Amino acid sequence: MATHGAQPARTGWVGWIYFGAIVLVVGGIVQFVNGLIALAHSGSTYLLPSGMAVQVGFGSVAISFMIMGVVLAAAGIGVMSGRTWARVLAIALAVLSVLANIAFFPAYPVWSGVVIVLDVLVIYALLAHGRELRHR
Repeated sequence: MATHGAQPARTGWVGWIYFGAIVLVVGGIVQFVNGLIALAHSGSTYLLPSGMAVQVGFGSVAISFMIMGVVLAAAGIGVMSGRTWARVLAIALAVLSVLANIAFFPAYPVWSGVVIVLDVLVIYALLAHGRELRHR
């Protein structure tokens, strides 16, 4: 019996997909707020302990944080609504997160380990079970 176009049955992995999507949205909001804070402090002058004054410009960093925040939140919302492009983007972002946390593992072993495990679970859920959220 042919089942072309049939939706796969929902499994418990859908919860991990929603978890990953919510983490993306929350991470995007936090990233965007960090960008706003950096933008507010751009052009500030700081006095070093040696007495030297240093002017710091965070303008381009702030804009990149804000753009990344929008991309993260859009990917999370897209995953929750069952969009394939968002699933692909979310997987790519999770892979980048794993690589970044491998790089920082010597400095933050516990935190990096937790994030790597969560990223791997979300990657698996999106790859193996991501179609379960597609629109009917």
